[in-house]
Amino acid sequence: MDLARPDLRPDPSLSRGEMEALQRDIAAAAVFADDGAPDPVAVAVDEGASLADGLPPARSDAQERLGAGAGPADAEPQGGGEDAPTVVGVDQAFLTGRGEGRPDAAVSAAVALRGGTVVEYASATTPLSIPYVPGLLAFREGEPILAALDALDADPDLLVCDGSGRIHYREAGLATHVGVLRDVPSVGVAKSLLCGEPDEPTDERPEGWRTPIRADHAVETAEPGTVIGHAFQSRQYPNSRRVNPLYVSPGHRVSSETAVALVAALCAGYKLPEPTRLADAHAERAKRDAE
Repeated sequence: MDLARPDLRPDPSLSRGEMEALQRDIAAAAVFADDGAPDPVAVAVDEGASLADGLPPARSDAQERLGAGAGPADAEPQGGGEDAPTVVGVDQAFLTGRGEGRPDAAVSAAVALRGGTVVEYASATTPLSIPYVPGLLAFREGEPILAALDALDADPDLLVCDGSGRIHYREAGLATHVGVLRDVPSVGVAKSLLCGEPDEPTDERPEGWRTPIRADHAVETAEPGTVIGHAFQSRQYPNSRRVNPLYVSPGHRVSSETAVALVAALCAGYKLPEPTRLADAHAERAKRDAE
């Protein structure tokens, strides 16, 4: 698929100052309001897949039309069928320390779900150009993710990225960068808070709890107090309350409120939303195959 904004492609050869300037351009191009994002009800996953015996098989278009499973033991689809929005989760694993002549690489995985059922897996293995630098993740992982998305036949109606969107020093995290490049609604789901301040303390919260994250002095491109995302307690143990919240933010063409509603609809009893939970497992499977 052609990029909507090829001029904003994450070039790892840029200087740090040039990367940060490009991120400001990304933030200026991003739409942090609902613009074509699917309804959370339309993408809801009722029951997450068990990974005890590996990833679930992908369900073909023909099987969707016929209402048939991918195998005799498969459950019926959760709803929506081929007319449901396509949600694509992306995540990565890394091949490092492989010895002389074998450079470090990213194994990027994309998993497409429709009606709560996997319809396609794709992956791509690409060299890693730069080390991890907080705030510049898209310049390390953006191109590998674009390669995995290019390997998909399915066109996403929503991207769910393992990483930040608007919760970012320049409102241009990985989910925002990729969303703007592809001009597709996108959401970032991070496990730690990069910047911003929650309205309420986040420790030991019950399942379903959420609170806004507001821009603080670390966010260069937003007025202090602007809502840039939410802390969301997607899962919690009833007694010990040891599970930390997720940090959910809009990437592109999604509001902060809709972003957290979409993630809540996709979590299906697990901490991570189903698209990125499966993408994580698929990335690890592809990594084993590449080693």
